[in-house]
This record gives sequence, structure tokens and C-alpha cells, in this order.
Amino acid sequence: MFGKTKLKIAVISVIAIALTFLSQSTLAYYSTVGKATNVVTSGNVQFIIHEMTDQGTEFPKEGVYIVPGDIVSKKVSIESDCSHPFYLRIKLVYGIDSHELSADDCFKLNIDESNWELHDGWYYYKGVVNPYETTPDVFSHVEIVGSKLDNNYLGKTLQLTVVAHAVQSENNPINDNKTYTASGWPKE
Repeated sequence: MFGKTKLKIAVISVIAIALTFLSQSTLAYYSTVGKATNVVTSGNVQFIIHEMTDQGTEFPKEGVYIVPGDIVSKKVSIESDCSHPFYLRIKLVYGIDSHELSADDCFKLNIDESNWELHDGWYYYKGVVNPYETTPDVFSHVEIVGSKLDNNYLGKTLQLTVVAHAVQSENNPINDNKTYTASGWPKE
């Protein structure tokens, strides 16, 4: 009988030790608290619109005096001013004394169609603008269409405004190499 008592005590001791280990790991499991703070900063895209002349000077802010038939030197390019690559589009807005016109009314541009693609009234750069790089010129001169400028335009101010939008290219896939298919283009 004495052997059975020792066996019972040994079995109870093993069970007690096992319960002690299980309860300690259970207590440790339930009492362990971890906290992590993750900070995610979104990048931004910034660019500079350059308007230059053939002579390498900035296009005059006050404009230039023109007469019908003139060809005015104006090179427009966009420079990345950030560390993120992006897709780019521009829109050319034509006007006279704050009234919008169609391009055919006054101006003829030599758009670089090898690097820029027209889609829905916007010219989309066909590639990615990499950090701190400058695009090829969208156009290099403006022809003032003489046959369209009659005496109604005498003394008026013709305007050509370049509007540009950019969206990140990182994690923003496009279809068939068409940058206009990127997500996130702002509404007009």
C-alpha cells in the first residue's frame, strides 16, 4: 500500500507542477501588453513651370507686343521640385481679356507629340517625371494666326495660360503606357 501512496503523491506532484507552468504561461500570455505607434507620412509632388525664350531667358511676365503673323519664342517645360516621381498633364487655356477662346481663334502651337499626348483637352507627358528632372518642352513657339485676328482684337490682350496637374507614379499603375489612366487626377 505504501507504494501506491507514493505513486499517487508523485502523480499529484507532476500534475501540480504542470498546472503551475500552465498557469504561469497563461498569466504571462494574458498580462503581456505591447503597443506600437506607426507613423506614415504621405509624400507630395511639387513642380515648377518654366516659360523661356529661344535666348534662354524667362518669358516676360508682362507679355510681348504682337501683330498678326508673328511667331513668338516661348518654350514651356516642367521641372520636378521634389523627391517623388510623378505623372504630369498640362492644359493650355487661351483667352482674350479674361474670356476663353479656342486655340484656333488666335494661336498655333508646335506641340511635341513624341513626348506629349492629347487626351480630353489635356496634354499628358508620356513618361514619369523623375525627381528633380525637367520634361522636354511641351512647345517651343507660338504663332499668332493672322487670318483670325481682325480689327475686333485691336488693343486687346491675348492670353495663353499653362495649367499643370501631377499625381504620384509610385504604386499608381497605368494601362498600356497611357499616363492619363493613372488614378488621382484632380477634377478641373
